[in-house]
Amino acid sequence: MRKTLWMGALAGFLSSLVVMAISYLGNAVLGLPFLPFDLFGWLTRILPGPLIDFVIRTMVSIITALNLGPIDTSAKLAEQLQGLVIVAVTGALFGVVLAWIGQRRPAWLTRAGLVGGLILWIGMAIAELALPQTPVGVFASVVWLLVLLAGWGWELARLIEGIYGPASVTLPEPVPETATSEPIPANVIPRRNFLILAGASAASLAVLVLGFVRIRSAAAGAIVPATGGGSAPLPTQPPTLPYGPQYTSGPAASPSLDILNKRIDPAPGTRPEITPANKFYRIDINDFPPAVDAATWKLKLTGLVDKPLNLTLDDIRSRPSVTQALTMSCISNPVGGDLISTNFWTGVPFKDILAEAGLQPTATGISITAADGFYEYVPMQEAMDARTLLVYAMNGDPLLAEHGFPLRIYIPNHYGMKQPKWITNMEVVNHPTSGYWVDRGWSETAIPQTTSVIDTVKVDENELALNGKMLLGGIAWAGERGISKVEVQIDGAPWVEAELRHPTISPLTWVQWRYDWQPTAGSHTVQVRATDGTGALQTSVATEPAPEGATGIDSVQISV
Repeated sequence: MRKTLWMGALAGFLSSLVVMAISYLGNAVLGLPFLPFDLFGWLTRILPGPLIDFVIRTMVSIITALNLGPIDTSAKLAEQLQGLVIVAVTGALFGVVLAWIGQRRPAWLTRAGLVGGLILWIGMAIAELALPQTPVGVFASVVWLLVLLAGWGWELARLIEGIYGPASVTLPEPVPETATSEPIPANVIPRRNFLILAGASAASLAVLVLGFVRIRSAAAGAIVPATGGGSAPLPTQPPTLPYGPQYTSGPAASPSLDILNKRIDPAPGTRPEITPANKFYRIDINDFPPAVDAATWKLKLTGLVDKPLNLTLDDIRSRPSVTQALTMSCISNPVGGDLISTNFWTGVPFKDILAEAGLQPTATGISITAADGFYEYVPMQEAMDARTLLVYAMNGDPLLAEHGFPLRIYIPNHYGMKQPKWITNMEVVNHPTSGYWVDRGWSETAIPQTTSVIDTVKVDENELALNGKMLLGGIAWAGERGISKVEVQIDGAPWVEAELRHPTISPLTWVQWRYDWQPTAGSHTVQVRATDGTGALQTSVATEPAPEGATGIDSVQISV
């Protein structure tokens, strides 16, 4: 019996690779659901918040400890691999169940395979109904999954039914059977069936690997904005917008270029003051960005307004816009992490759209929903802030697919969990509603903690030969509070003040800092701390990101 169950697990695992490869090809060619990613996406939406927090913390800790690369891309890769593993494990368990049934009731095996496939299909159909709509629509997605999963159950049952015959791959030490009905032999797999399955599994694994490389390359390149399944053109593709400090406006406008050009140079190796759009961190609840068709997309503004609005992307672009530089961070960012970026964002002040719709006297806030099922609440005071924008461009180009194309919102002084992407609907309400991550136990306010980071320790050989200096540098950020001071401590000595690249490129961005240090030979510990614009010192108490954002002091070890 044990050998038969192991064979069933092997058959289920290998056949799951074939199912995933077929599913991937259907997705790549026709836009049909990719089973592992949809399954994982659904699970993340229904699992308890504490479990999701544990998984997030574990992934970030492993990525950071093993230095696996940027946290956002590495975490997405880990999530996608988890989806594949879940399907593979499901396949192994499916095979075990069918092998067990085949031992006891051989006549039931084919029906059991079909029933098992239908049970899996029902689960995935529920998942598809809960997930954002695919380009092909819900009906085609559900029919596709029915064919895929019912076919899997039928073929797996036939494969297990064929575990007998003289031309076989034999396992040692067969286990005696005690079932009353005639059992399927427990020690053999037909060689022909085994070779066919092994070959199909190997080919499927190659398809999955190549598909994964393609997915990761596209994610790393971030080369095109979403247009709805990759085919529908934009209603109008605006020319590249000029961006930079000289093109900013509004209350968060940048200082003049003359003033900015007089600032100190950053320490070599410090992250750029402005993040390239394709390097902007990405954290969301999707393996793939939602497919939003700009030709049919509209922003609906309803609720407690005198004039409900139904705006196209062209409608929004035609209104007076504001460009401002801003820094955004994920609330999951660990101390010293890289889930923080700075861009020039262009959009329409939200208050202008609300004024156009006409707010009714009882209106107190806005409930926002997005194409991926994300939702958030914005209090009216924040919605009416002149710095709050409905954003359609970053660094002069339309939003990339993974960053919210065609429209997202920016709300000052909050972590990214409060900033929905892929917005589709807004309802003006007279009572507070909840948010996606708030419902999962994260902060209701998500106001940024003061943070400072050591980006680099750089030795300039020429400078070191002249005056023995070592250059330290990094960034500090405290949301709209700004940064008034950054200090460095080396080997427990008194804290000393670093130079700041003041003024910042915007009142809403991080500040770069620099410290020229006269080192001595040996190993040294360097720490950094910041004081925000209100005079409050960054806390040295180390806390996890959940639920209010990580706190603590960034520290590095260097050798001279």
